[in-house]
Amino acid sequence: MMKYSVVIVEDHILLSQALSGLVNGFAKFKILYICKNGKELLTRFKDPKNIPDIVLMDINMPIMNGIETTAALKEQYPQVKVLALSVEEDENTILKMLRAGAKGYLLKDTEKSILENALIQVQETGFYHTKDVTNLLLGSLNPKEENNVVLKDREVEFIKHACTEKTYKEIANDMCLSPKTIEGYRDSIFEKLNLKNRTGLVIYAIKSKLFVP
Repeated sequence: MMKYSVVIVEDHILLSQALSGLVNGFAKFKILYICKNGKELLTRFKDPKNIPDIVLMDINMPIMNGIETTAALKEQYPQVKVLALSVEEDENTILKMLRAGAKGYLLKDTEKSILENALIQVQETGFYHTKDVTNLLLGSLNPKEENNVVLKDREVEFIKHACTEKTYKEIANDMCLSPKTIEGYRDSIFEKLNLKNRTGLVIYAIKSKLFVP
C-alpha cells in the first residue's frame, strides 16, 4: 500500500525522533526526513524529491519559526499540507498559524491515535482540529445552530476581513462604516454563531469556506 510522506520540523531532537517512530508505525504514513527549523526545510524543498504530502510543524523554533515557515509554504508550495504540533494553547498563536495556512493544530500531549487520525483527516479532507483545540477556539458552538444560520452579505464581508490581521478599526475603514457599527456586526455574528472570540470566527470561516488559508 502506498504511504503518504511526512516531514517533521522540530528543534528538539528527542521529540522529533519519538514522533518519527510513531508516524512510521502508522499504516498510511512514512517519515521522509526531519528538520530542525523552517530554513532547513525550505532548503531541502529545493529538491522536488524532498517535498512531502504533510509537514508536522512545530511553532517555536530558532532561525525560522513555524508561523513564518507555514506562510512560506502556503505561497511557494500550496500543495503541501501543514499540521501544527505545539505546546502552545494561546489563542493568538493558534490564530496566527491558521492564518499562515496550517490545516490543523495539535497539542503535543495528544494521544497516538489522535495524531494518526489527524494525519488521515488532513490528507484526505484537508482539515483537522482536536476536540480540545476546537473547544478552546469555538467555545460552545452548536453545529445544528451553525447550519441554520443565515448571514447577510455585509456580515460575510465582515467575517472575511476579520480573518486577516486587521484591527476592527481598520475593518471599519475598509467597509466605510463606523467602529460602533463594526462592533455591532461582530456582536451580532458572535450571537448568531454562538461564538466567544475572533479565533472561533476564523475557524467557522475556514470550515464554511468563507476564508481559505
